[in-house]
Amino acid sequence: MLDISLIGTGGMLPLKNRFLTAMVARLNGSMLLIDCGEGTQVTLKELGWGFKSLDVICFTHFHADHMVGLPGLLLTVGNSGRTEPITIVGPVGVREVVKALCVVAPVLPYELRFMELSFEGKEDFISLAAGNFAISAVGLDHRMDCIGYGLHVQRAGKFDAEKAKRQEIPVQLWGRLQKGESVEAEGRLYTPDMVLGPKRKGIKVSYVTDTRPTTALPQFIAGSDLFICEGLYGDDEEQPQAAKHAHMVFSEAAALAKAGNVKELWLTHYSPAMPDPEQYLENATRIFSNSKAGFDRMTATILFANE
Repeated sequence: MLDISLIGTGGMLPLKNRFLTAMVARLNGSMLLIDCGEGTQVTLKELGWGFKSLDVICFTHFHADHMVGLPGLLLTVGNSGRTEPITIVGPVGVREVVKALCVVAPVLPYELRFMELSFEGKEDFISLAAGNFAISAVGLDHRMDCIGYGLHVQRAGKFDAEKAKRQEIPVQLWGRLQKGESVEAEGRLYTPDMVLGPKRKGIKVSYVTDTRPTTALPQFIAGSDLFICEGLYGDDEEQPQAAKHAHMVFSEAAALAKAGNVKELWLTHYSPAMPDPEQYLENATRIFSNSKAGFDRMTATILFANE
């Protein structure tokens, strides 16, 4: 299972009850953060998932409302007792941007490791692994290099006892093979595929913010259990303003959700001029019925199908 929480849902300017943009995922005791806007460590503290297990931080782009919470958060993670490295993923230049931000946090008790992503075209997808997470990435259409992320939890096939018996695999090895281990015994190598059926459907969460709709996005988000997407404005009349600044309105996010055949849409990254996103939610639900207006610390646990 995968736990997801919107840590902050604001864009540009924090409000009294809305911190700036961030999302956290938790998988098998490991956490991944996407973006780190102002107030991230405060709202993470309120969420109660802790700080020490934060293994990966992904940045969509280098605007302040997505990054300036980082130095304080890194210090808090250090104070939690963490000594293991943290991987930071982002567009080309993320190492230098983080280095500049961390002038005010120059001594950390762990190493920062960097992965810089570059896209030749907006149709390209990149796959990578960081910490316990399998990640996909796509280039977006913003006023600077910007990345959309997908989180993937793979699921092995079901254990097939009859298949194991036919191959005369010793019963005492079944458990280890079922867990994904390869085992050598009595001169023979046994591999998990010898006892498992075809891979089953896993879990997919897509996160896209600060962009116009692109032709690649329906394919990138296709089949997501949860699609988290920016909706800077709720009113369709604000679409020209959103387009001018390379953002989206609710109806555009909903159209992407429909085109990608996702299960659920959470809207986020709201303009400070829109204190009540629920007021405009119908502009999304009329296009994609399972649309929800995200709020700070909105949380879901996503299970494998049929669990």
